[in-house]
Amino acid sequence: MRTTKFWQFSGLLFVSLLLSGCISVPDAIKGTSATPQQDLVRVLNAPQLYIGQESRFGGKVIKVVNSNGKTRLEIAAMPLDEGATPILGASSIGRIYADVMGFIDPVDFNDQMVTVVGPISGVEKGKIGEAQYSFLVVNVTGYQRWHRSQQIIAPAPIDPWIWYGPGNGHHRGGYWGPAPWGYNPGPARVQTILTE
Repeated sequence: MRTTKFWQFSGLLFVSLLLSGCISVPDAIKGTSATPQQDLVRVLNAPQLYIGQESRFGGKVIKVVNSNGKTRLEIAAMPLDEGATPILGASSIGRIYADVMGFIDPVDFNDQMVTVVGPISGVEKGKIGEAQYSFLVVNVTGYQRWHRSQQIIAPAPIDPWIWYGPGNGHHRGGYWGPAPWGYNPGPARVQTILTE
């Protein structure tokens, strides 16, 4: 019985490691650098040091402005996870202007979550409401618009079996039996996630 539990645990550990290795950055926002700059706070503290470097930022699109041949996205940047997805519920870490070649319809991007990749071209003065603000400008070479979806998270099961008897490897006189707590009776919850 004990070896069965060991193999069950080993199998679960292997599957969880396998699934954690499946997270990858979508091709559209991989960029050409192995490690694009993603620390907006650091870049905003000394933007002149980062001009020309590839960057990857993401967050919520606040405004879309079209001009001839170019679209500017104003993005409230948020931290990104290991798949370059903005972390829902995280606070904004600053604002950027993301310049995309071509036309993007504001209907498709206003209030949407997006990640952009491209070289940093400098800083531009702008306003947030009536306040002056220095926006980092990125010339976008690739972008990913994220879609909100919901998933149900079931409560984690609690092992319903425990060993009754002497411990420390002495298994005489003991037995495996149902645990007094049984299964986890907690409710399932709904979680909002971002998908491609």
